[in-house]
Amino acid sequence: MDTNADVGDPGATESPPVTSLPASWGIIRDELETETSVLQDETVRECLPFLNGSVGAPQGYNEHGLPSLARDEHIKFLHHTLETMPPAYVGFDASRPWIIYWALTALSLLGEDVEPYCERVTQTLSSMQNASGGFGGGHGQISHCAPSYAAVLSLALVGRSESLELVDRKALWHWLGQVKQRDGGFRVCVGGEEDVRGGYCAMVMISLLKLPLTLPPDALARQAGLQTFADGLPEYLSRCEDPHHYQICPVESVAGQTFEGGISGSPQTEAHGAYAFCALACLSILGPPHKIIPRFPDGYHTCYTLAGLSSAQHHVYYGRSQEDTPSVAEDDAFQWASLPRSSVAGKQTEPEITEAEDRLVPIHPIYVIPWPAVERAVSWYQEKGDF
Repeated sequence: MDTNADVGDPGATESPPVTSLPASWGIIRDELETETSVLQDETVRECLPFLNGSVGAPQGYNEHGLPSLARDEHIKFLHHTLETMPPAYVGFDASRPWIIYWALTALSLLGEDVEPYCERVTQTLSSMQNASGGFGGGHGQISHCAPSYAAVLSLALVGRSESLELVDRKALWHWLGQVKQRDGGFRVCVGGEEDVRGGYCAMVMISLLKLPLTLPPDALARQAGLQTFADGLPEYLSRCEDPHHYQICPVESVAGQTFEGGISGSPQTEAHGAYAFCALACLSILGPPHKIIPRFPDGYHTCYTLAGLSSAQHHVYYGRSQEDTPSVAEDDAFQWASLPRSSVAGKQTEPEITEAEDRLVPIHPIYVIPWPAVERAVSWYQEKGDF
């Protein structure tokens, strides 16, 4: 098979890409042909012309070879995803808070004001909040850590008092006590699976909403001697697989870390990039994608692609010195700061290769929403005090 056919000439454009690394076939090629390798080659063959510049981007390239951001098209698409969805989206009925979160986050990164959606978002999510605490993925569905996380962040994004007031923090605190496990981890719902998603989503909500770190009196994890939501969680996240039994490893070796270096959702399972993020982000609160890309655009990939682009455009750093000790564990999550990558500490360090109109709003590395939304929510709940 001639894998280099019809991929274009990397030198065919006056403005070559910033790097040639993703613009050519890998140096080492496995001769064994499988269904997976054929599909991968087809994907690479489709993408390479755009990466090496032999096919012009519809919106053109800048002087550094970067394609311009189709800002207006993205904005139009994302607003559309917040309207009535076509019948094919019926399968997303259990993911309604996620659809809202993906669209609002991506719009915010593009500099759009999402506050006008406050009333609609608040009204929509109010019907998904359960009296027992937490949010379900749709109307009448049981509470689950994942849609609860998406709902809380969506309410923080629109940011008015009526949206922030919607969260029943006391009920959510009690519900999180029910999913906290004796081994330090979290189930994603009562009776559901235990994995790193539960720990990450729970700690995001606990820290952002300023919930008490202490476990509710009726939490079953107290029977195992645990006193707070953080107890046992680093150990759960750092549990490595032993050939014969589970072994607790130092916290520095992260979350179900597998032999190939990745991080799995739980011990003895396959590594996954999203689980790696959940585990590392959860540890960052405590202290210092998909199976296949769909053929059609969607809010999920639009949101996280823009989030990645935002991260690439900014220098994100941890602001607390090693000598400082936070008052409570989750305070560490608020010590992160961001500067444009071209300017660190007020000094020009790197040339700016992104056009001004293509630059995005910086996104918080832990909460995955813009900084102002995090600060506004934390300040509001801090002033509100205990429930």
